[in-house]
Amino acid sequence: MWQFIVRVILRNRISILVIIGLLTAIMAYLGSGVKMSYEMARMLPKSDSINVEYEKFKEEFGQDGSVIFVAVQDPDLYSLEHYRDWYELSNSVNEIHGVEEVISTARMYRLIRNDDKKKFNFSPIISQLPQTQSEVDSLKHIIYGLPLYVGRLFNPETEVTLMMITLDKKVLNSKKRIPLIKGIKEEIDVYGEKYNIDIKYSGLPYIRTVTSKKIQDELLLFVLLSLAITSFLLFVLFKSVRAVVFSMLVVIIAVIWVLGTTALFGYKITILTGILPPLLIVIGVENSIFLLNKYLSEYREHGNKVKALSRMISRIGNANLLTNATTAVGFAAFIITSNELLVEFGIIASLNILITYLLSLLLMPILFSFFPTPKSKHLKHLDKSLISKVLEKVAIIVQTKRKLIYTITIIAFIGGIIGITMLKTTGNIVDDISKKDKLYKDMIFLEQNFNGVMPLEITVDTRKKKGILRMSTIKKLEQLQDTLATYPEFSLPVSIVEVIKSAKQAFYRGKTEMYSLPNNQEKNFILSYVPNLESKDKSIMNSFVDEDLSKTRISIQMANIGTNDIERILSDLKPKINAIFPPDKYDVQLTGTSVVFLKGTNYLVRNLFSSLLLAIVVITLLMALIFSSFRMIMISLIPNIIPQVLTAGMMGYFDIPIKPSTILIFSIALGISVDNTIHFLSRYRLQLKLNNWRIKESVLAALSETGYSMIYSAIVLFFGFSIFTLSSFGGTEALGYLVSFTLFIALFSNIFVLPSLLLSLDKKLITKSFKESSLEVFDEEDHLDIDKVIGEELKKEERNKTKYKKL
Repeated sequence: MWQFIVRVILRNRISILVIIGLLTAIMAYLGSGVKMSYEMARMLPKSDSINVEYEKFKEEFGQDGSVIFVAVQDPDLYSLEHYRDWYELSNSVNEIHGVEEVISTARMYRLIRNDDKKKFNFSPIISQLPQTQSEVDSLKHIIYGLPLYVGRLFNPETEVTLMMITLDKKVLNSKKRIPLIKGIKEEIDVYGEKYNIDIKYSGLPYIRTVTSKKIQDELLLFVLLSLAITSFLLFVLFKSVRAVVFSMLVVIIAVIWVLGTTALFGYKITILTGILPPLLIVIGVENSIFLLNKYLSEYREHGNKVKALSRMISRIGNANLLTNATTAVGFAAFIITSNELLVEFGIIASLNILITYLLSLLLMPILFSFFPTPKSKHLKHLDKSLISKVLEKVAIIVQTKRKLIYTITIIAFIGGIIGITMLKTTGNIVDDISKKDKLYKDMIFLEQNFNGVMPLEITVDTRKKKGILRMSTIKKLEQLQDTLATYPEFSLPVSIVEVIKSAKQAFYRGKTEMYSLPNNQEKNFILSYVPNLESKDKSIMNSFVDEDLSKTRISIQMANIGTNDIERILSDLKPKINAIFPPDKYDVQLTGTSVVFLKGTNYLVRNLFSSLLLAIVVITLLMALIFSSFRMIMISLIPNIIPQVLTAGMMGYFDIPIKPSTILIFSIALGISVDNTIHFLSRYRLQLKLNNWRIKESVLAALSETGYSMIYSAIVLFFGFSIFTLSSFGGTEALGYLVSFTLFIALFSNIFVLPSLLLSLDKKLITKSFKESSLEVFDEEDHLDIDKVIGEELKKEERNKTKYKKL
């Protein structure tokens, strides 16, 4: 088969280049229109009960998590100049397109008793710009006399006040959100600069927008960095500008295809798909290294360029197909998670890994066929280079000090197992932001002053029309809120209880001491003053109740705590809720972004473990196709399980928790690290045939031949993944550290442990099934008929080119 593939590639070079060029142009056009994702990824399946309940809540009460919190710590806020500016700022922000409402201490409302109409007027406290300090002082007295806002809109102890900005959901989930947030921030920053105040910004809309922008910026940065690093390493390793240019051309085309296929599938750039372009640059360069090394080693051996190109395609093309297939499997395993974000990542990654393989297989030999033969300096790394000396030392160690290798490996493995026992599973809603980032520091500032900004919702269904208006129900709601107040992780709640308390205060002409629930006698008088109680139009009352007044909500903001803490609190809270609202009479649900995230994280971690196991099983099956021997399959897995265990152990020692952004690392690393094992064992089997089944000679020959590519690819992969450590996202940063470490350990496992096992077990591994595998790799006929494969035309072109100076 591979003779036919060689013939097709080298006889149709121009046609292939034209087809690739046209398809790449189409992908570039499609990729130019790819969009960023601004919505929160769905972590649960649509049919999941938690997700169904959350969607139902949004239909009845609207989107949660659509408020930006702007915090200002200004001791002089109630001076005339500051307050006038704060008033004008609040109103100017409210006028920005995409802003639905602004609430601040200069733009807030209260209920005023209107005896003429027997109604409460919902009126702004500040109706016009104050002109004197006495006016401001009077307003401050009114504001501080409204318990509804104390601890929710301002903290009188720390003199921190909030501006709460509610955004339009349609704008929030579109690309317009970036200019919207930017416009809001620019408007508010003017106030901060004028009075030298560090403005704090938080809330899910702001956090998501800033992170989306960071993803966009980092995508370009990492692409440029990965191109620069891999180009530099290729030049250092091969001393050839041509090798660098051709490899970079392949990976640049691969990046274009990533963006094109993302748009073709209708997907958007997310925090995960955003790392694919630099990731594929690294993987694509690894393919090029194996192809380049084979081409140069073949040319050094016989000096026939055409023959070298043929074997470059047939031998490395076959092996690279399997190594890229195992890498693709590592990514494709995410498809079974049912998580929108990971499914898209798995599809685009696995597809483009195979596309990158095809691009390197087609372009590298075709491009080299148009240029003169390699110079002697391009072959020096195959002789007495540093790598060759290292491989000589490795060969001596695996022959003479195998007991030492096994001892070190066993000790390290046991250490990894101990580290695994220390692993913790957790995650936060705002998890991947660096603790050094202002975004994180601002969020902590709001937690310290208002207990958090992460939305948690509790819905209470009385199952009776107008059941919410019963005084017994309202008192139960107050009892529940008193229970919630015992948890320091929760902010002060907002519900119909606060509305009714404010109504009573308004009924008694604003007396602060009257901010409490009315008794049964007062209730009818007070509620009769509440306007449009059953109106479908949103008002201060019906924003907390449904249309038939049978269901209400309690809105809370909570700290950015881990999933373990959220689960602990909810588990502790559930029986207390049932004691207040008996389940046989009331239906109480905890929902909102925080609950969905908790359940989604637990669901995702379970599914990611399943995907990792699936990746191991599928990769094992691929190994079975190659080697057919059960013993050899077990041997091939050992050098790839060791890095996984040591990485998990390191996470335990360094207190890096298992969470969605770290567990996916194992599938990725496994798919990539197994490549070296396939190359080594495939070459080992071929050497057994060439050396009349003499094991020692075959192991050493395989180590010498594949060692260069394994070390070169490990260097490129190590430094390629290391660029992700520069990310401002914890998950991407962990990807850089942990995958680099895993691949580093995998290299040592493949060049020390694997050869040692083959030498120690000797002929026990050489079974008939290993000799006669289901799938041949490297076992093509060594002496291809070059005339039949390529034809006289290419040979003639080759002879003509040798007349010119070598480039």
